[in-house]
Amino acid sequence: MVCVGGVGFTPVVNDGILSLEEDSPDRVDQLEETFEEMGGELHDFFMLMGQYDTITIGDFPDDEAAAKAILAVTEQGNVSSETIKAFSRETTRELLEDLP
Repeated sequence: MVCVGGVGFTPVVNDGILSLEEDSPDRVDQLEETFEEMGGELHDFFMLMGQYDTITIGDFPDDEAAAKAILAVTEQGNVSSETIKAFSRETTRELLEDLP
């Protein structure tokens, strides 16, 4: 299985802020369920202080599954997303070894 690593930076948008206290803790559980439904795995989730409100780290079988999960989460209207594709140490080493 191809492992697509991803890091998602998410600012909470207005609708998400309005219901932050009442349903925000459940959102991480829903996020994990969404990742699993798309064949992915949520590795970690952190609340941040700064430009972004959260960071999500996960793996998916391919870019299409990752895109579907991101769309499913953002269409709920609580967050927007900026996603960065990440390469593990092992994958980076393999890429470097394959350089001409």
